[in-house]
Amino acid sequence: MYGGDEVSAIVIDVGSYSCKAGYAGDDTPKAVFSSVVGSIEQMGETDEAKADKEADTASDSKNGAKPMDVDKAKTKRKLYVGQELEFRRDHMEVISPMKDGTVTDWDIVDNIWNHAFRQRLLINPEEHPMLIAEPSTNTGQQREKAAELMFEKYKVPALFLAKNAVLTSFASGRATSLVVDSGGGSTVVAAVHDGYVLQKSVATSPIGGEFLTDCMMKSLESKGVVIRPRYSFKKKESPGEYKVVDLDLPNTTESYKLYCMRAIASDIKESVCRVPDTAFDEVAYANVPTTSYELPDGQTIEVGADRFKIPDILFNPSLSQTIPGVDGFADSMSVRGLPRMVIDSVNRCDVDIRKELLSSILLSGGSSSILQLKERLEKEVLEESSGNTRVKVLASGNSVERRFSVWIGGSILASLGSFQQMWFSKAEYEEHGVAYIQRKCP
Repeated sequence: MYGGDEVSAIVIDVGSYSCKAGYAGDDTPKAVFSSVVGSIEQMGETDEAKADKEADTASDSKNGAKPMDVDKAKTKRKLYVGQELEFRRDHMEVISPMKDGTVTDWDIVDNIWNHAFRQRLLINPEEHPMLIAEPSTNTGQQREKAAELMFEKYKVPALFLAKNAVLTSFASGRATSLVVDSGGGSTVVAAVHDGYVLQKSVATSPIGGEFLTDCMMKSLESKGVVIRPRYSFKKKESPGEYKVVDLDLPNTTESYKLYCMRAIASDIKESVCRVPDTAFDEVAYANVPTTSYELPDGQTIEVGADRFKIPDILFNPSLSQTIPGVDGFADSMSVRGLPRMVIDSVNRCDVDIRKELLSSILLSGGSSSILQLKERLEKEVLEESSGNTRVKVLASGNSVERRFSVWIGGSILASLGSFQQMWFSKAEYEEHGVAYIQRKCP
């Protein structure tokens, strides 16, 4: 058993949009930064990389960790994490470690963890037990990889992997609920019963915040709106008027430009969008009053029907096909709207718990903060479910708690006295090997 009382555990949740990290027992994560990283491929060792490497080696030997030269020399790419992404650099590509909610590039995740521990939380991971949030759809192989990295590289004293849906459920004080987690890269519906995810109930869809942002961007572009990334111009204030001068930066990569434009489109989406009360209809919404939004370069745009159309894609994915330039899904039939996913997920569960699940549907994730989402989902699930069932969609009042519900659940769980015996300790790892994680963390 691991007695982790005297030193607080660290809770870390790497999502497809942002990474949340902080101390167990806190009510919000201390560090929140983007999960995408900038990467510059390096031909041979540049002086800068050499200097960085020496600095790294020096700082690593101070912390008693082995310098990780092996990877650096092999890939020769320099990664920029967190705040370092805000500055434009020549030839910097923006890459994501995740695809459809699961990790595809462990080297990047490793860098993100390292940044969280050493730059943001300023802790030595060897001294703190770690609770890591993982997607409900995670495979055994992925969990073993995470455990191995944590024990071998970061030498953590103890570890626990908890599923996103379970943590969200705990964050609202429930052991049984149906969790609808709509994040940046995907939307996942999962039934949690007595603190365990019912794997057969998990339904996923590739529609998340980033897809909606892309739809917003393409839709505005098709109407002739030009979104200029913040780095591509500078403001020139002459008396009485406001001028914008374009800067010529030929070496900016396409992916960085897209990243910056997405940031703006995402803000437009968050500022003006709301879910329509009934299914979106082009004709009915044609003359809806517009909302104005001022872009960074000073031009003001009017957003009309798109305010309702974009969020409605969550309910009716085929709407995205009507936006010019949006790539359809490989098989658009398999992509379902939220209400359908909820009903399908509930129907895959045992008959006895269906009532209980429908009466506690929890919304979590950044995309769940869109206005009116809760009311619309409740209404549609009620219409689709049979007769006299009570349908209740619960969502935390403030959007901070919705965005961080997974992290908050982790923070609650790791600080419970009764949880302390659940940790997968370093001693157990050394004795039973990495596969033992499957037994320790259900």
